[in-house]
Amino acid sequence: MAEPCRVRRMKLGSQGLEVSAQGLGCMGLSAFYGAPKPETEAIALIHHAIHSGVTFLDTSDIYGPETNEVLLSKALKDGVREKVELATKYGIRYAEGKVEFNGDPAYVRAACEASLKRLDVTCIDLYYQHRIDTRVPIEITIGELKKLVEEGKIKYIGLSEASASTIRRAHAVHPITALQIEWSLWSRDVEEDIIPTCRELGIGIVAYSPLGRGFFASGPNLVENLDNNDVRKTLPRFQQENLVHNKILFEKVSAMSEKKGCTPAQLALAWVHHQGDDVCPIPGTTKIENLNQNIGALSVKLTPEEMSELESLAQPESVKGERSISILTTFKNSETPPLSSWKAA
Repeated sequence: MAEPCRVRRMKLGSQGLEVSAQGLGCMGLSAFYGAPKPETEAIALIHHAIHSGVTFLDTSDIYGPETNEVLLSKALKDGVREKVELATKYGIRYAEGKVEFNGDPAYVRAACEASLKRLDVTCIDLYYQHRIDTRVPIEITIGELKKLVEEGKIKYIGLSEASASTIRRAHAVHPITALQIEWSLWSRDVEEDIIPTCRELGIGIVAYSPLGRGFFASGPNLVENLDNNDVRKTLPRFQQENLVHNKILFEKVSAMSEKKGCTPAQLALAWVHHQGDDVCPIPGTTKIENLNQNIGALSVKLTPEEMSELESLAQPESVKGERSISILTTFKNSETPPLSSWKAA
C-alpha cells in the first residue's frame, strides 16, 4: 500500500484560488451514507485531514440537511478556519417531500446568508450551484452570485453538474473558478465535452465520487455492509443485476493494483490525479485509515502505458447502470432558458 505523503498544493481554476491537490468530501460524515458519524469522531477526522495537508473541505446545505455545515463550523474553531479552503453549495432543497432545484436570485442570496450563519464564517471561499435550476436562465443566477462576490460574502463561484453550454453562459457573466462533476474509472462521460470546455475557459475541475462511491475501495461486497438508509442501495449501479457485471471491472483494477503494490482504491484515485494539474478529487470517508490511504494515492505514479491500460478496462460497456437516480439532474439535462425569456417576479 502506498504510504501517505504531504499533500501538495495546486491552483484551482485561473482566478487565484489555491487548494490542496486532494480535498475531503464531508457529506458522508452527516448524510446519505448511513448513520451520521459521532460529532467528536467526525471533527477528529477533519482535523487529521487538515494536519495531513488536506485543507480543501467540501460541504453543502443539503447534507443533513444543514447539519454538515454546522459540523464544519465546530471543526473550524480556534484558528482552524484560516488553514482551510472552504467550499459549500446551494440549490437543492426539500419542498413538500420533493427534491427541488432553485436558482432564483432571492433564494441564492438567502441560501448564502444561511450557510454563512451555519458555518459561522464571514466569507465562503468557493460557492457552488449544486444543481442547475432549468427554470431560471443561468445568467440570472450567476448575476446574483456576482453581487455576493462584490459584497465579500463569497470569494469564488463554482458550478456542479452543468452542461458545456451552461458553463459558457455562466462564465460570460462572471468567471467560474471550478466545476464539480462526478469523474472516476466508472463515470467517464464528462470527458467528451465537459472537461474540454473547462480547460478552454480556465475552469478547475473538482472530481466528486472519484472512488465510484466506495466501489473501488470495497468492490461489490460494499453493498452487503451498507446501512438500510444508505442512498447507495438505491443507485442503479449497486443493484444486484448490475453488480454481477460491474464486479468484472473491479477485479481487473484489483489485479492491476496488486502488481503496482497499492490498493484498488489508490489506483483508481491515482488515475483521477493523473488526469491533469487542473483536477482535484475530493474523496469522502468516515475513517482516518481510509483518509490516509487516499492521501497515499498521491504517491502512486502511473506511466502512460498504465493509464492506457486502465482506460481500456474502464470503457462505457464495462459498467452497467446509470450513475445517479432519476430525480437528480446531471449535466446531460441541465440546460436553462434563454436570458430573454426571464421575467423577474
